[in-house]
Amino acid sequence: MEDLVKFVQDEFVTKKEFPKFSAGDTITVYYEIREGEKTRTQFFRGVVIQLRGTGASQTFTIRKMSGDVGVERIFPINLPTLQKIEVNKKGSVRRKRIFYFRELTGKKAKIREKRK
Repeated sequence: MEDLVKFVQDEFVTKKEFPKFSAGDTITVYYEIREGEKTRTQFFRGVVIQLRGTGASQTFTIRKMSGDVGVERIFPINLPTLQKIEVNKKGSVRRKRIFYFRELTGKKAKIREKRK
């Protein structure tokens, strides 16, 4: 059964090329919004909290602060309305899923930039 699902995903799901990113990176996601017959491009800039899944079913979660309120959004990597992803900063974190980041505030919520 898994082979059949993988075959269908490989054959029929269109794949887009996006830059490599991981947890701790600050990225900007540009996606299309439809309001009635009009479409516009909106962006969401934040820190990647987690990458989950593989292949066509991969998703990533982004967290940003909007005033004093934390906002998280989950994007499937194969979302048809996803236009582009920009990596703004590479973060240096020790874990793949940084859920501890939700409780941090102020200076503690800074993620060190990865050294080159």
